[in-house]
Amino acid sequence: MTKLIDQAFDLAKQRFAAVGVDVEAALAKLDQLPVSMHCWQGDDVRGFENPQGALTGGIQATGNYPGRATTAVELRADLDKALSLIPGPKRLNLHAIYLESDSPVERNEIEPKHFSNWVDWAKKNRLGLDFNPTCFSHPQSADGFTLSSANSETRQFWIEHCQASRKVSASFGEQLGTPSVMNIWVPDGMKDLTVDRFGPRQRLMTALDEIISEKLNPQNHIDAVESKLFGIGAESYTVGSNEFFLGYATSRQTALTLDAGHFHPTEVISDKISTAMLYVPRLLLHVSRPVRWDSDHVVILDDETQAIANEIVRNDLFDKVHIGLDFFDASINRIAAWVIGTRNAKKALLRALLEPLDQLRKAENEGDYTLRLALLEEQKSLPWQAVWETYCLRNDVPADAGWITDVRRYEQQILSQR
Repeated sequence: MTKLIDQAFDLAKQRFAAVGVDVEAALAKLDQLPVSMHCWQGDDVRGFENPQGALTGGIQATGNYPGRATTAVELRADLDKALSLIPGPKRLNLHAIYLESDSPVERNEIEPKHFSNWVDWAKKNRLGLDFNPTCFSHPQSADGFTLSSANSETRQFWIEHCQASRKVSASFGEQLGTPSVMNIWVPDGMKDLTVDRFGPRQRLMTALDEIISEKLNPQNHIDAVESKLFGIGAESYTVGSNEFFLGYATSRQTALTLDAGHFHPTEVISDKISTAMLYVPRLLLHVSRPVRWDSDHVVILDDETQAIANEIVRNDLFDKVHIGLDFFDASINRIAAWVIGTRNAKKALLRALLEPLDQLRKAENEGDYTLRLALLEEQKSLPWQAVWETYCLRNDVPADAGWITDVRRYEQQILSQR
């Protein structure tokens, strides 16, 4: 098998060289593009603060596949298995509810010490960590409002939670030597017709300003804010709309988060990247797969996933765009979901890096749109798969679907015993 892959790779290098693409250079660049995996795929967004609590905030994890992680130890073990089957650099994205403590900790009192085991694990695996305040699944969010709440005590509670989260995030960056991107998303909104749309947005803006008022070292921590079109229970009005957060990120120069599922079903985030980058210093991408709505299906190698990767590569946004995943499917093996989604994100990046970009740009700049279209279509048939398989072998992970055998074995030995 290895010999056949080596032979195919040698031929692939020649084919790509013929159109001006340096395969080894593409692989070297791929080795510099980490994808931030999301911890919440492994336990259906339950966390360890109150793992039996209901998931709220207009989001759902559907399905009851056996083997859900119920402790941080189990979750890290499951992540270890997934990481071993995915080539190249990775990161891990944590939510605040994944803290570890011997006694209950209120969310506005979380500290770096509550995530020390995660930092130790990240060091062992040579990973960076990213972070999120958890502004849902809590009694203080029961009425659908957090940072925009008309109740000053409720609003202050969530301000303090986000401030505490920033300190946790900064501690990740300081300890791991790579900045933690901390994303703020709130579920605030209303189910039906809304009279006062301005007031909640004014309160949200003021609360966010208070949260980010303390200047933190950007080498350790990066603030990001995320919009959403609607959620279950907030179908008619979302306080943190796209217009709100684009304006906020632009005026405050924070990073802007674009989630593939947070827009109208006919909208795509790939087309928003080049516009947003004109106004904000950084982007955080939540690569997901909406099916009719923000359903957070496992990422596949579809047109939009490829278009997102193309935008990053074609516009040389490697140092300005942070790539994260955001899906949670409880209807299939959760480790397999991580592996499928992350490998597909990396495949898309590789295919983008293997485009004959110089030829495409030249054709476009000269107005030869016939040649541009022809090249775009013909390059789809170039043997990128041979390059991917070699990349997997170089990273000591299965080059084909053989990884599923490893996952099935883990399921039989570990997951089925839970």
